[in-house]
Amino acid sequence: MLTLLKTLHNAIDRWWSEFTLQTRLMAAATLIVSLVMSGLTFWAVNTIQQDARVNDTRFGRDLGILLATNVSPLIAEDKLTEVARFSSRFYSSTSNIRYIMYADEDGKIFFGIPYSEAAVQNSLTIQRRIELPEDYAKNVNLPMVRQHLTPDGEVTDVFVPLKQEGKYLGVLAVGINPNPTVVTSSNLTRDVTIAVFISIWTMVILGVVLNALTITQPIKELLVGVKNIAAGNFKQRIDLPLGGELGELIFNFNEMAERLESYEEQNIEELTAEKAKLETLVSTIADGAVLIDTDLKVILVNPTARRIFNWESKELAGENVLHYLPAQVTIKLTKPLYQFASGEATGNKDRSFEHHAANALGFPHHKEAEGGEFRITLTEPTKRTIRILLTQVLDRDRENIKGIAITIQDITREVELNEAKGQFISNISHELRTPLFNIKSFIETLYEYGEDLTSEERQEFLHTANNETDRLTRLVNDVLDLSRLESSNTYHLECVEVARPIEQTLRTYQLNAKDKGIELIKEIEANLPFVLGHYDLLLQVLANLVGNALKFTTAGGRVAIRTYQLNPSNLNFEKKGKVRVEVSDTGTGISSEDRDAIFDRFYRVENRVHTLEGTGLGLSIVKNIMEKHNTQINLVSEIGVGTTFWFDLTLYEDAQKPEEALQ
Repeated sequence: MLTLLKTLHNAIDRWWSEFTLQTRLMAAATLIVSLVMSGLTFWAVNTIQQDARVNDTRFGRDLGILLATNVSPLIAEDKLTEVARFSSRFYSSTSNIRYIMYADEDGKIFFGIPYSEAAVQNSLTIQRRIELPEDYAKNVNLPMVRQHLTPDGEVTDVFVPLKQEGKYLGVLAVGINPNPTVVTSSNLTRDVTIAVFISIWTMVILGVVLNALTITQPIKELLVGVKNIAAGNFKQRIDLPLGGELGELIFNFNEMAERLESYEEQNIEELTAEKAKLETLVSTIADGAVLIDTDLKVILVNPTARRIFNWESKELAGENVLHYLPAQVTIKLTKPLYQFASGEATGNKDRSFEHHAANALGFPHHKEAEGGEFRITLTEPTKRTIRILLTQVLDRDRENIKGIAITIQDITREVELNEAKGQFISNISHELRTPLFNIKSFIETLYEYGEDLTSEERQEFLHTANNETDRLTRLVNDVLDLSRLESSNTYHLECVEVARPIEQTLRTYQLNAKDKGIELIKEIEANLPFVLGHYDLLLQVLANLVGNALKFTTAGGRVAIRTYQLNPSNLNFEKKGKVRVEVSDTGTGISSEDRDAIFDRFYRVENRVHTLEGTGLGLSIVKNIMEKHNTQINLVSEIGVGTTFWFDLTLYEDAQKPEEALQ
């Protein structure tokens, strides 16, 4: 039962909520007016009935007293026939009398109209008695009046005591019918009131239904249509056969929807193409780009950001960016991101990516956005240093935050260059300080104490200063060579006969090798093809390698230069032929821990295995020159056995162009 009542209550609430405020007010006003009018009508009817009851009471009392006065002597003399005759005439002449009954002092009815004496007793001789009211007193002279309801209406009962010369003879009961005119008018008024009340509410309900069918329903349809249009559904149409103002409104709505649909069809391709261009632009930005909303959920990620954060196989759209960032980045960015999303961040930065990203995703263009910068070192998937820029994407009025743009810049190379630059400056300062200090010391000594020194001492001081000057000159030249190689982006390669720079190098170092007791050997394969290279740079490479070999080889040792052609069939990784150049010695060799660092600037093996001096830049220059030739320098070495440096050069006839620039 409770479930049924609850269901009914919910249905009524749902039905009532569908009505507009105006309809509800009209219904409430109608209810109040109808209740007031009905109340007034029923009050008037009740007043009329009360007045009629009072009149019936007065009439019955007077009639009972009159009848009792006339029949009391006859009853005292036991002239019941006369009583019956008189009562009959009285009953016939008065239409309002319903009954007349006489009872003795014990309440036994002995005569009544319209009852006969025979009807007083039935066949079982059951005697009828009159039921007097509880408050009826036999010694009271005034009549007793009451009303009771019957199927024919309310009847007024009048009980009049019958007395003759002070003796109580019994009681006279007279029943008075209500005034038929009053009863008819009261009933008519009541029925009319009920009919009017029902008619009013019938009209109200019909009006509500008519309003729902003719006005409310079309308005609801229009409301649904407007919401669909606002949501971008331009195919929405309203098909209701209505005329007048509502019909014109529906017609105009359908026409507007058709125009919007036509406009959308005409411009959707252009808008899609423009958005694709902007998304492509964001995707091709060299820096990593991530765009998130104010809930920190990912909207857009470009390929660079995926590569930096190892997101290639992850679908991040709609996910919280903090759940996928590396741990180091999450620790750094959690607080700033929440501050940016809530509008607490400060600082202005103008970033082109944020403009493009905002436009591509439908955000308004803005000239400036709030930003912050962080530098973080990552260890996975590879060790790198990144710079992260946070920028708030604001609306056109710069009042509301639409999202946050994260720009990721890989500055690993920049950091390495800065470290190398600092190391280079530190090393070059140290290398320059030693010869300059020695030169200054010896010259100051000669300047201040030259006359006190012997000619041999002066000659020794000058010889040392000269050697230090040569050392300083070599260092400066090597630095200039290395700087020129690193700063120059273009070297034109040409056809080179590799035997020529080899022979020139041998001529240069022949006397030096002879003085040190070292055998200088050349092993050049006959009929070598021309190679693609730069003659002067190759000559510098060979000079550095042969010079180092002579420096680290003791008397009685050998230094050999070999060159020969490699067969393409013997090279699994090359389709072209190569010419290999080797420089071997039987010197001290290079330990395994030195091999990885030997090509770094200012790294000198002599600091670890012997005391020979050098600038530490020769092999760095060799490595750089080989890179300009699109190849690399390699080495094989063993302590106490010797070292072999070798590199490969491309054949000139296999080169794609007779002359090409090395980048």
